[in-house]
Amino acid sequence: MSDSQHYLLSYETSADYLEKRVLFRAAHLELAWQAAARGELLLGGAVGEPVDSALLLFKVADPAIIEAFAQADPYVQNGLVTSYRIQRWHTVVGESASTPVRVS
Repeated sequence: MSDSQHYLLSYETSADYLEKRVLFRAAHLELAWQAAARGELLLGGAVGEPVDSALLLFKVADPAIIEAFAQADPYVQNGLVTSYRIQRWHTVVGESASTPVRVS
């Protein structure tokens, strides 16, 4: 995956997300762990207190992989995610940065 780049998939969640997620959590987590096993999904989880969104960090060559993930996600399919956004993250600092930049 030498052409891989970091992308953030951000989810905005519904007001009743915490109440409804129990119905779909196992299928959502199965999808996520499959993506992680393929090396596509690096990290993911809910954000906020109370939870109002989620972030998932991917490293892939083609953002269409992330779009397919979102479309297959039971949270998206069942309205727990009210909207989502895929953005390239231009990582420049850290051991795993896609395009490391160092200054002397």
